[in-house]
Amino acid sequence: MIRTLIPIADGCEEIETVVVADTLRRAGWDVVLAGLRGIAPVTASRKVKIIPDARWEELDLLSFDLLVLPGGSGGTKALCEHDGVQETIRIFDIEEKRIGAICAAPLALHKAGVLKGRAFTCYPGVEKEMRRSDRSGEPVVIDRNIVTSQGPGTAFVFALKLIELFDGADAAEKVRNGLIY
Repeated sequence: MIRTLIPIADGCEEIETVVVADTLRRAGWDVVLAGLRGIAPVTASRKVKIIPDARWEELDLLSFDLLVLPGGSGGTKALCEHDGVQETIRIFDIEEKRIGAICAAPLALHKAGVLKGRAFTCYPGVEKEMRRSDRSGEPVVIDRNIVTSQGPGTAFVFALKLIELFDGADAAEKVRNGLIY
């Protein structure tokens, strides 16, 4: 079973958080929404409340196979400023564990120093905050162990690509069919 860690904080993008977590759970994965400020409800970017499964600081972070960073400007700011998240990004990259980032969340990868020289995509315009002009227009971009995606509208494609990378095309297709996507 693939263990997936999704750190969340106030201002995270609810579609990206919930669609990705739900889709990966449909594949039979163990998905943990980790609250960066405990297990109090997180107020997402459009005021939807999301209750974390666990506290970030209580998890064995390296026991996870995949780290997924949802976007949303407030949530992304928290990912960029959280020392534990930044360290975990760098460790996952060094160990060549998969890291996914969608929408504005590639900014957290940039801050951690793992996007240098790599192909990526993000929400249009976010690349300017990275001082890069080479954002791909593709909905999902894979460069070695890093998978990036553009935003809320690409959340299903992003999640299904993650399933395909770990479990194969047939597993992703089975989940896709169940979603009627």
